[in-house]
Amino acid sequence: MNGEPIVKGGIIAAGAGVRLRQAGWTMPKPLVPVAGMPLIEHVIRNFLAAGISSLVIIINEQARECADWVRSRFPDLDLEIIVKTTDSSLESFLDVGGRLGSGRSLISTVDAWCPEEAFVTFVRTARLFPSHAIVLAVTPFVDDERPLWVNLDASGRVTHLGGDSGDAVTAGMYLVPEQVRRMSPPPEVKRLREFLVWLLNRGEPVYGVSLPAVVDVDRGRDVSLAETLAHRGGGPQQSESGG
Repeated sequence: MNGEPIVKGGIIAAGAGVRLRQAGWTMPKPLVPVAGMPLIEHVIRNFLAAGISSLVIIINEQARECADWVRSRFPDLDLEIIVKTTDSSLESFLDVGGRLGSGRSLISTVDAWCPEEAFVTFVRTARLFPSHAIVLAVTPFVDDERPLWVNLDASGRVTHLGGDSGDAVTAGMYLVPEQVRRMSPPPEVKRLREFLVWLLNRGEPVYGVSLPAVVDVDRGRDVSLAETLAHRGGGPQQSESGG
């Protein structure tokens, strides 16, 4: 086991947020508020609570205002922002991962909403796994249209990814060793979920840490669901900026 601290993190925030716009949200997806706090602020505060204050964030070219917003909101953060419209979450993942330097790093999607306590628990637990392993946040809370199902053995090792059922689903947070972040998957692997399956199938050690509830905020109803969880306790505090 290896308990070395995680010092660098990445946030994938380059999605277009089409379904949220269809639901009436006019701002870029990272700035959509949940319980008064923009998604990107909530994720950054989760990283800070877990002791990770050096971040690489990728946003798309149509959401440039997010870069200025984050820099203004977190002026003391060790921050690099990539402004790039990518073709997939995998491209975003590899772009961010390639800039995180040596050692293990934590990467989260901006729309993976979970309470601060659960995020900190994931980081604390994930860093105890072998340093060469990939560790996924997973959850039995399923409210996604197309979840990536996960099967785990008694040690927490992932035995299967995909299919129509499993023990839990992936939750958009990944502890990734340097050698994995620098891999070049074959051309037929085009999506992040396909990359994870490819890693598992080639024999890379993949583990899962289960969290009670993580909401993938893609639709208007997901905002309401995340707010319900926030108001039950353990969610984000009201943002001073009000989003």
